[in-house]
Amino acid sequence: MAPIAVLGRFFLEFVQDLGGMFILVGRLLQAIPRTFANTRNILQQMDRIGIGSIPLVLVTSLFVGAVTSVQAAYQFHGYVPLMYIGTVVGKSVILELGPVLTALVVGGRVSASIAAELGTMKVTEQIDAMEMIAIDPVEYLVLPRTVAATIMLPVLTVFSDLLAILGAMVVANISIHVSFNTFESGLKLLFRNQDLIGGLMKTFVFGFIIAIMGCYHGFETRGGAEGVGLATMKAVVSSCLLILISNYFLASLIFRIIFAPSS
Repeated sequence: MAPIAVLGRFFLEFVQDLGGMFILVGRLLQAIPRTFANTRNILQQMDRIGIGSIPLVLVTSLFVGAVTSVQAAYQFHGYVPLMYIGTVVGKSVILELGPVLTALVVGGRVSASIAAELGTMKVTEQIDAMEMIAIDPVEYLVLPRTVAATIMLPVLTVFSDLLAILGAMVVANISIHVSFNTFESGLKLLFRNQDLIGGLMKTFVFGFIIAIMGCYHGFETRGGAEGVGLATMKAVVSSCLLILISNYFLASLIFRIIFAPSS
């Protein structure tokens, strides 16, 4: 196939997906007033998305904090006092590593799960059957998952930040003999409430992206079991890419405009 034809096909698929996602988001916004009618489903999804992701976040956060501490000590050796390891770890984890890595690992798990579940319902015509009996699939399937992901990702990020900092503190104490008091002093040195708030603000958007990507690709599934696998892959890839892309724009908005340093 000629390169121009490949690019043209890719562009058409991109426009089609973009339009489909906007339509889904529009239908979701229309369903928001009926959120409290889906409280039970939302709580079930919060348990699956939030509580179910804790072991994954636990392992990821501890080792992210540990490697951040080791790398900071390596970079600082002979140049910067080791007291500032706590400062670097705190800033790195709260601003970027905690929110972004938590979103990526949870997004991979949750987007795949949602896409596989809804994709299976789509190819087995369960979603069509819901529409036939006047049940809105967006209200019943998309709304609870989106609300749950948007709420639970910031909660998981707070948990991740805490575990990463604790892991970094323990590793710094064991491997490079930085006392807990010294690490804590460095952690408090340049800490700002705006850093924590800004990092958590991004995670609300990340949670929304994760759920929407999983639901959209699940609804667009075609072709049986093979289609379910393809939809799952697309959901994970698109959610991870959108998290990384949106992170840049959100960071620019939050830390250069909303919480811009006073001159």
